[in-house]
This record gives sequence, structure tokens and C-alpha cells, in this order.
Amino acid sequence: MVSNFLDAGARPAHTTHAPELDAATYEVVLALCIGFSIPGLLPPLLHSEGVPPEQLMARARAAGLVQADGRPSEELRATLLKDAEVYQVRRLQRALVDLYCVELLPLGRLARRLASDGFADGRIAGVLEDEGTALLGTDPQGALELLELAVAAGAEASRTAPRRAEAALSVGDLDAASRILEGYFAHHSPEERKTLPDLPRALRVSCALWAGRGMMSRAADVQRWAATLRPPEIQPLGALALLAAGDAAGARRLLELGGHAPSPSLQEAADTLLMEGAQLSLAADPSGALPKLIRASDTLDAAGRVSPSPELPAGFAAIVGLLAGNPQTALSLIQAALASGQGGHGMRPRLCLLGGWAAMLLDQPAAARGFITEAGRTGLRPGPRDELLLQSLEVGLARRAGEASALVRTWQKAREALLHVSVDLLTVLPLSELLIAGARLRDAETLRPHLDEAWQLLANLGNPPLWSVPLHWSAVQAALLLERPDDLPPHAAALAGQAATYPLAATFATAGKAWVSVLAEHFDTDAVETASRGLAAAGFSWEGARLAGHASAKAGDRRDMTKLLSCARDLRPARDRTARPEVRPQREAAAHPTAGSPRPVLAPARAVPGNAPHRGGPALSGREREIAQLVLLGRTYREISEEIFISPRTVEHHVARIRRRFGASSRSDLLARLRVSLEPSAGSTGGGYATEAPNGPGRNP
Repeated sequence: MVSNFLDAGARPAHTTHAPELDAATYEVVLALCIGFSIPGLLPPLLHSEGVPPEQLMARARAAGLVQADGRPSEELRATLLKDAEVYQVRRLQRALVDLYCVELLPLGRLARRLASDGFADGRIAGVLEDEGTALLGTDPQGALELLELAVAAGAEASRTAPRRAEAALSVGDLDAASRILEGYFAHHSPEERKTLPDLPRALRVSCALWAGRGMMSRAADVQRWAATLRPPEIQPLGALALLAAGDAAGARRLLELGGHAPSPSLQEAADTLLMEGAQLSLAADPSGALPKLIRASDTLDAAGRVSPSPELPAGFAAIVGLLAGNPQTALSLIQAALASGQGGHGMRPRLCLLGGWAAMLLDQPAAARGFITEAGRTGLRPGPRDELLLQSLEVGLARRAGEASALVRTWQKAREALLHVSVDLLTVLPLSELLIAGARLRDAETLRPHLDEAWQLLANLGNPPLWSVPLHWSAVQAALLLERPDDLPPHAAALAGQAATYPLAATFATAGKAWVSVLAEHFDTDAVETASRGLAAAGFSWEGARLAGHASAKAGDRRDMTKLLSCARDLRPARDRTARPEVRPQREAAAHPTAGSPRPVLAPARAVPGNAPHRGGPALSGREREIAQLVLLGRTYREISEEIFISPRTVEHHVARIRRRFGASSRSDLLARLRVSLEPSAGSTGGGYATEAPNGPGRNP
């Protein structure tokens, strides 16, 4: 093998793998390394001295420098291009491009190789730029690589910056997209910025970028500036940023200014449907919002393209569904969006987290944890907005499993994540969960500035019930937890005031009254059962079961206790805590074909029938295993009874039976044997999450 070349005569150094080469033969080998072929695309040789190229090719083959396909090995190619004189390499590269153009041969593959080798030429830069632009909607990673090569080959950085930023954002690299746009805008005056190349694309990317960073107010500012241009640069999704930032009037003005006509484009139709659904979600009767948003998501799924957006149709629709008490619909939407690759690789973590939220509300913690794991498999570092969603989801899982240490740990992370984002319409979902958790941990004051922003934003939007009612309901629960009756009236009044036009408000108002009566230990069993079943019917089964379970612990009559326990069991059937989410294949290649094999789409967990597996010791029934895991978590008999909706005495009987089976002489002996025997619980140790425990004696919801 040739490892070094000497002077301008290009005589190769003596090696044990190849003989000395004359200048003509060396020049032929170098030309072959650059991309010429013999016979075929013959190189312009300076040292052939009349010897036919075919004869020089035969010399190279005899020297072992050419493979059977007529080309040098990749190792030899790298060595020759590194050691050869630059002027000689560039002369041959330029000659090869000239030959391709004369013969009208496609430059695509050659352009990539030459640009990677450091060759700059406007012709190959143009080819790379065109090919990269064509891939933006289907393969953002490939588009980014080609556009970066185009810049290296001589394309104007400013002209390609919006497309490079769009590609970087689509693959989830917010920092790279920010740096590209910063260079695009930085060195121009405000007036010069109005005439920058490809400005509409840059504005759309900038808007989506600020939204991904959790600063929707800045995304709205971008759209306000766009409206000042002549002609104004208006797109439907720009109005979405204004609406989410609390400026519904500004969003309407922007849409009127744009005056968009119907378009046959699926992408534009999806954008328009998304904006229309978002506007409907602010109505006094928001029932028309979710169907419109579902159609927007379906349309974008069919389009199969990736485009920057402050929020995906599936994401916005899922949030609306979750707040409105339709977690199953939200879960189905998310699964369909993940299967189609909606939003591409960069938006996949957000969709997974929203899927996890839906699974949590459906009382499927193992499935929720599976979605979180899937989000992490993308290898992307979550942006501030998604970090808040992730940490709030962890808080919700911890709160529902009742493990205090996990709740404290996840609360601290969520509280920090909240500092990195501004409050907008889409943060109502995590805030609703954090408000209850903060009250449980007696740290609700931390949220006060953020809640003040949220209430003001909702007031600016006219207190739309779909968005404001869930936050009022969380505030009611927080007031009950903190034992602050003076905090209840404004939120109770808000729920009662919207009950006539928004059924969910009526459901929450009834449930709030039931909770107050239960905590006062002066309640009507039938009324509590009605309120509990009403919550479940509205899509909040966990909350309904909690209400019935808590009331059963305070019931003075055994028949009332049995009735309420039965209600709680109906609303929250027992599940196998070790169940894992099922997966099914998805078609994702269109979204990011370079990402390797398709990842799974998560489906809800399904309980595993029969006895659960165990590492050693006697086999336990499903109920005994469930109780044993709660015993390991340090629950009291009363706490276990509220968690699985059986009486404390029945729990005591089960624990005594488990103790006899293991032959344990004491409680500490039983705990030691259970730790050895039982496999880790999905509900307590999986993925570092421990989910909120049921309320113990004297605790609030």
C-alpha cells in the first residue's frame, strides 16, 4: 500500500506493499481516487507522455493499487488525497465536474463526495442545496447534512440558514437551530432584516423554536413583528402562538390580515384545522374543538411531512382531550401520530410524554412509564417545555403511587423545570398536576407567581372553561389539602358559574361538595357515590375512586363502608403492578429514515392473569402479591385498604396469611423475606419513579 508520496514528480515512497510508481501511473491512480473511470470518464493526464490510459490502468492493477471493480480501496483513496498536492487534486476534481456537466450526468453522489473532500464549486453547491431542500419535509437529518455540505462547497450561508435551522429543529437540536438563526439575524439592522433571503421560513422556524424552548410569549412577538412587514408574512400557525400566549384578539387580527384562501395542500389544511380547533377550544361550549383538532392530526398524518410548528395537531388535540376528560381519545391520537411519524424525530419525545400522561390518567402507570422510556430512546435532550412536561408527569405518577420520597424528588425537579419556561395556555396541563402536588408537600407558595400568570392569561382569554375549569378543580383540591377553607369560594364559584354551559364544571362542582362533606365526616353515602361515579364518567376514574375510597374509611356504618368500597373497586379495577406496556410496530421511515429500525408504539398495559412470578419462597396470589408490595413500601393497613379498596381488617387477614406462608417470626423477618422473594415492582421501582399514594387516615384527596 502507498502511504506517502514524495516531490512534485509524485514518486511513491518504497513500501513492502507496492513497488515504485512512475508519475503517469500515480496520476492515473489519483484520478481514479477522485472519481474518474477507465474506460469511461477519462482524466486529463499531464504525465502520460502518450501512453494510453488503459495501459496505465494495467500498470496500476499489476501494482495491486486497483481493486476488481477498477477503483482503489477506500484506505488507499484516503491516503492519496491526504498526501497529494492540493493543486493537483483540485485540478482533477474540477475537470471531473466539467466532464459530468458536458455529458449531462447527475452530480448528486459525486457532489456529496467532492464536498466531503473539501472541494468548493458553485455547481456542486447548487446540487447539494437543491437535494437538501427536497428532503426537508421527509428526512430532516439528511437535509441538514446536505445543506451543511452545500455551505462547505460554497453556497451562501445566509441564504441556506433558514433551511438549515428548520432541519436542525426538526431533528430535535434546538441549540443548533438557535445558533444558525442567530447568525442569520445577528449582523443586520432591523431594516435589513426585513429583506433577508427566505425570511418567511426563518420566521416560522423562529416561532416554533421559541415555543419549544417554553417561551411562547417570544414566539408571539416573532409573529407580531412579521405582521409589520410589507407585505406581511402571516401563517395560520403564527396566530396559534399568539393565542397560546393569551392574545386571542391579536390572533384574530393576524388571521384577518393574512386572508388565507383554501389550499389543496394537506400541510396547509392541517395548519388551518389546527388553528380553527384552537379557537374553538376557547368557546363557552368547546365541544367542537376536539373533533376539529382530530381532523387536523389525521390530515397531517396523511401528509407525512415534517414542518416547524409551535405545537403539533396531535399534541394540541391530546392536551385538549386530557383537560376535557377524554384520556382514551388522547391516547389513541398519540399512538396514531407516533405510528405515522407526525412531527418527525424531534417531536417524538413530546408525543411520547403526552401519551404517558394519557396512560397515567387511565390508571396505567406501567404504560405511562413505557412511554417515558420510549421518549428517552430518541437520544434527544428535552427542551425546557418538554422537560417541564416530563417532570410534571413524574410528579403525577409519584403522587398516584403514594411514595413520599419519590414525590419529593420529582417535585424538586419539576419546580426547577418550571423556572425555565413562561406560562402559556399549554402549561395549564402540568400546572394542574403541580398545584395538587405542591399542596400535598406544603410547598404550594412556590407556584404562586406561575399561577398568577396563568390566571391572568386565562382572564385575558375570557376564562375559557376547557382551560380554566381543570385548574380551578386542582385549586379546590389544593385548598382541601392545605385545610384553607377561605381559598375555596372563588374556585367553587367559578365551577358553579360555568356548570350550566360546561358539564365537566358541574361534575367537578358536585365532587368538590362531596369532598368537603367527607372531610367534615358528615356526608351522604349516595351523594358521595354519585359524585365519584360522575368523576369516572367524565374521564377521571382515579379521582372518583379516591373519593369513594376515602369516604369508605370515614363511614360510620358498615353497610355504607362496603357500598363505597364496592364503588371504588368498580371505578378502579385491580391491576397487575408488574404489567408492562405492549408494543406494536409503527411505520416511521418517512419521518426519519436514517434513524434505523422502527421503534415501537406503546399500547396500554394489560393485566397478567394468574399468579405473579416470584424469585423464591411460596407462590402468592395476585391479591397477596399486591398487598405484599404495599407492605414493602411501608403502608399501614388503613393506607393499603384505601389503595386497593378492601377493608383494613381484610388487609390484616391477608398479611397474616402471607406471614404464615413465609414462616416469618416477626414483621422485620417478613419484610426481609419479601424483599428476597418479590421481583421489583413496576409501580415503585421501575424507571426511578414511585407513584402517589392513597390518602391515609385524616389525609385529603
